[in-house]
Amino acid sequence: MPLYEHVYLARQDASAQQVDELTAQLKGVVEGLGGSVKKTENWGVKSLSYRLRKNRKAHFTLMDIDAPPPAINEIERLERLNEDVLRYLTIRVDAHEEGPSAMMRRAERDRDREERRGERGDRGDRSERGERGERGDRGERPRDRRSRDDSDETDGRED
Repeated sequence: MPLYEHVYLARQDASAQQVDELTAQLKGVVEGLGGSVKKTENWGVKSLSYRLRKNRKAHFTLMDIDAPPPAINEIERLERLNEDVLRYLTIRVDAHEEGPSAMMRRAERDRDREERRGERGDRGDRSERGERGERGDRGERPRDRRSRDDSDETDGRED
């Protein structure tokens, strides 16, 4: 049977439970028509590049499917009828990707980056020196621009 990657976007108003139920319903349809769903990934709520049916965000879900073409036609028909589904895309592939998809790897990478950033804390090294810290041996800085210029003639204008 052919292999497919299927991604659908559900409205942000739908709860995570409703999205999971929709995924389970689609999985049941595929299995009922002689196919199987190898993997499902919920990518969470993400911002859209542009508004779709007055929505700025959507739940993204990926399904790796091994099914005959009529099963794909049926789940796409059901998604067209479902008001919670904003968009869907099905692509035929030669082989399913092993392990997590690129979006999940990206989420893991971002999570790792956050953990590393969290180790530094809230710039705790500054708290010992006060709000701005001491200036060290920089000396006193003039407060007024005129005191640095010493005269009005050096401002670059000729009278």
